[in-house]
Amino acid sequence: MSTILNPIYFAVSWVIVTLHNLLGFIVGKGAHESLKWSLAIIGLVVLIRIILIPLFVKQIKSQRALTALQPKMKEIQKRYKDDRQKQSEEMMKLYKEHKTNPLSSCLPIIAQAPIFFSLFTVLNGIAHNHPHGVFSKIVNGVNVGTDAFKSAQTAKFFGASLSDSFLNTHVTSTKLVTVALILFMSATTFTTQRQLMVKGMPKNDGANDMMAQQQKIMLYVFPVIFAVSGVNFPVGVLIYWGTTNLWTFGQQYYVIKRNPTPGSPAYIELMQKREAKGIVNPDSSGTTQTLDSSSDSHPENSAQNPQSPQRKQPKKRKPKK
Repeated sequence: MSTILNPIYFAVSWVIVTLHNLLGFIVGKGAHESLKWSLAIIGLVVLIRIILIPLFVKQIKSQRALTALQPKMKEIQKRYKDDRQKQSEEMMKLYKEHKTNPLSSCLPIIAQAPIFFSLFTVLNGIAHNHPHGVFSKIVNGVNVGTDAFKSAQTAKFFGASLSDSFLNTHVTSTKLVTVALILFMSATTFTTQRQLMVKGMPKNDGANDMMAQQQKIMLYVFPVIFAVSGVNFPVGVLIYWGTTNLWTFGQQYYVIKRNPTPGSPAYIELMQKREAKGIVNPDSSGTTQTLDSSSDSHPENSAQNPQSPQRKQPKKRKPKK
């Protein structure tokens, strides 16, 4: 497994070291090493999430497609409730027909998993004096990552070493920092999921029971999983995951506010705001029409308005003498 992931170890460590070196031109080489390593991990998150934007868009489309298919899915479950195999076949047929896949909603998490594991391994190697990736690169018999490795070993975040975890340290201050980061990671996971459920999902009309139940399970189970497993994560990994949660929250907030799922509370709120501003719901072509109180709402004024949708009658020509 280590051999297979070596290229990812190298890529992750190279990005961190490169960002650390670039930050040296801003805050000074050899100065504020802890700050530079912490910002380098945050920079890794930003870079990865920018690369994953197409997957995020695909995830949103898949979630909306599945929401729209809920009535049909429920009908299939009811029709073939005694035949699991036939039910699965019909479900797959439905997904294929509408070009969607339930796994698409998990793509960003799945894509980040190797990065997350690689960062964990690289930071764990720093803690146990076992370099990976760029830190172990040897050129002409010289380890070119030695200086960076030693610098990373001494880097701290609010007094806690970036490579330390809750379980591998006896320093009280480090344990307090890791607990704070674990709580932050779990809280942002809960908040992001709740934001999706409260604002981004259509109201439960009976057809969306299954999806609503799944989302509710994720709302409470994921934060608990992160809280329990977080005691094994190095501080740097906790920074990475907390930062990616903030990015997800902001990205999701933007989509819910600007392009909400039809039927969701955010969508109803957006339509009400547009209606108050005199904007008609967008048509199938994606264009919007503006309500003009001086013309459309008063038919007697439409003839005077050059923008009126009513077609003017051509003037009759007088016969020539």
